[in-house]
Amino acid sequence: MFSSPDAVQSEPVLSAPTLLRVRLDLAYDGTDYNGWATQPGLPTVQGALEEGLATIIRRPVRTVVAGRTDAGVHARGQVVHFDLTEAEWLGVTRGREGLEPASTLVRRLSGALNREHGALTIHRAARAPEGFDARFSALWRSYSYAISDSPETRDPLNRRYTYWHKTALDVGAMQAEAASVLGLHDFLTFCRPRDGATTIRELQGFGFSRDDQTGVITARLQADAFCHNMVRALVAAVLQVGEGRHEPGWVAGRLEAMIRDSQTRLAPPHALVLEHVQYPDDGADPSAHATRAEGTRAKRRNHEVMGRGQSVVAEEP
Repeated sequence: MFSSPDAVQSEPVLSAPTLLRVRLDLAYDGTDYNGWATQPGLPTVQGALEEGLATIIRRPVRTVVAGRTDAGVHARGQVVHFDLTEAEWLGVTRGREGLEPASTLVRRLSGALNREHGALTIHRAARAPEGFDARFSALWRSYSYAISDSPETRDPLNRRYTYWHKTALDVGAMQAEAASVLGLHDFLTFCRPRDGATTIRELQGFGFSRDDQTGVITARLQADAFCHNMVRALVAAVLQVGEGRHEPGWVAGRLEAMIRDSQTRLAPPHALVLEHVQYPDDGADPSAHATRAEGTRAKRRNHEVMGRGQSVVAEEP
């Protein structure tokens, strides 16, 4: 039977290729980068990483990061994800028998990033669990901040990663001050406000300790997430109590006031390190990452509604 010349010939519908998600664990020295996020004409961690990925995959690859870091801030335990087709994932090995895509991607990407001279290092690559999101699946992030407050504790070999404070600090007073702001709060005072997100965060850990051998003071902070500038602003505030500029209780008072003004200062970025990002154990529950991501998004939306009701200007990192 012949078709009529006037019959409409339907085109076959081609389905989009199924994508798989890849997780990368990486570290970087942020000294010479203008932060994580891509900026035209400026060196950034994301820009360098995505340029390396494009060289291997032969197309632009967009990455999603666990925590965007400011200019000059470092990372030991950063995590990103991106999506590839199955053919692209397998093609990383260039058809060579005996090679595994994950380890091959680490090796090839490290080679593509050779011009970074080790400032950006890839530790691991793996197919991510179902529903994994580097940003929203995270349970918590942790940072450290190193401080030298006397000439005898100053190591010139670590000067790019340690804040040399001009006067002696009372570590006990700083520890008490840090403990006073733990918990779920609106950290508007210690964040750079922007429309469209929330400044409500759960600060799960915040403390200061002095190393018995080096004398260097280290601040350690842990939260479900951090707003833009939150870590540096909190450290700077506690340092002002530690040096005797303000009385104990000043930081908690600033937190309660929810006012960002000229007294909201930032500690220098070069001593700040993103140490670790913790995710659910997918071994016990295969849907743990997706469930966490959905819950985090819902919590953000709820906090944003609360913020608007309280006339709070909000921001997302």
